Amino acid sequence: MDKDSRDKRFIRKPIFRGGNKEFSKFITANLKYPAAALEAKIEGTVRVKYDIDNKGDVIKTKVLSSVGHGCDEEAVRVIKLLKFDIPKGPRKLKIIFHRTTKIKFAIPKEEKKVAKPIPKQLVEKEKQGANLSYQYTNKSKNKKQKEDKKAQQTYNYTVSW
Repeated sequence: MDKDSRDKRFIRKPIFRGGNKEFSKFITANLKYPAAALEAKIEGTVRVKYDIDNKGDVIKTKVLSSVGHGCDEEAVRVIKLLKFDIPKGPRKLKIIFHRTTKIKFAIPKEEKKVAKPIPKQLVEKEKQGANLSYQYTNKSKNKKQKEDKKAQQTYNYTVSW
């Protein structure tokens, strides 16, 4: 066997499906800000060390730097939800991998919802009890579809109350 054809990596590390971007999305999607930390206005970063078994499951966790007020428990809960892919290596070794992740807790900013004003035409028609008609034309930006008039679609909506 040639030296070039042999696999250079003896032990292959676990990979989160989708890479680092998907890893961050998963953590953000599943992380819930603890109520106690929200009331106390606590922000900070929790560092969690965890072990991954040969199946890709998180089996053991340890908080290295704590924030408190329920943030540590929430970080551990989200880390235990993780599932990693273990690439097959040249030998069937059962290895436990160790990783450390930082999870940042920041108080979410409240979005101000501004109600859109109702057009005067709708208000007047509502008083009269009339129907409202709305027409939508889908105009494509694609050059080929611009030439083809069949690509343009028109929808008519009638709302009555």
